[in-house]
Amino acid sequence: MIEHFVDLETTDGMMNTFVVHPEEHGPHPLVLFLMDAPGMREEIRDMSRRLATAGYYVMAPHLYYRDVEHYNVFETGDRERMFELMDALSNDRVTADARALITHAEGDDAASTSKVGAVGYCMSGPFAVYLLGRMPGQVVAGASLHGVALVTDAADSPHLQLALAAGEVYVGAAETDSYAPPEMIDAFEAARIESGCAGRTEWYPGTEHGFTFRERGALYDKDASERHWERLHDLFSRTLR
Repeated sequence: MIEHFVDLETTDGMMNTFVVHPEEHGPHPLVLFLMDAPGMREEIRDMSRRLATAGYYVMAPHLYYRDVEHYNVFETGDRERMFELMDALSNDRVTADARALITHAEGDDAASTSKVGAVGYCMSGPFAVYLLGRMPGQVVAGASLHGVALVTDAADSPHLQLALAAGEVYVGAAETDSYAPPEMIDAFEAARIESGCAGRTEWYPGTEHGFTFRERGALYDKDASERHWERLHDLFSRTLR
């Protein structure tokens, strides 16, 4: 595996990004791995590595770069700051970041950007879905795991982008999740069906918000987490290759 960090210039600053991909048999389809609210940390990089070993060019950006050079709530314990940073992001800001990431990957012979996938967790789940509608035909797979704010009253609600998508969406929802209650998940699935967007919404019984992350202690559910990896590999192998 080849991995490195790169500072990508955007209109809002320098976005530090972790890049990992196989050493041979490229170019590899690009997957954007969007961090969750706690921030960039080794666990995110390890998950990116796991995905890359299946033959993908994975980019994991530090999305809080506009405000801080580095942030990891597990180091600081400052949850108030975490919510401030999270609230400063927007669907359009992350779309701009995604365009910068794709532009960079286009200049790397190891990457293929004709079909791009995106996966997000927690706060970034809706970003991965939003990209499907904002970049139809290029972002052809979007996955949200215990994602929040998939359906809102705002004009840029992710569920409204489904009608514009030219790809497939996957939503993996925890059974118990105050940040993503059942009524929101059900509303999203209803919108997906109405829009005609390909994909599925799946419940993970017995799980809570954050179940995919090994370092979340009691919230981590090994069986459910492994299932989410199976779903990601299936989604990306069908849509990106």
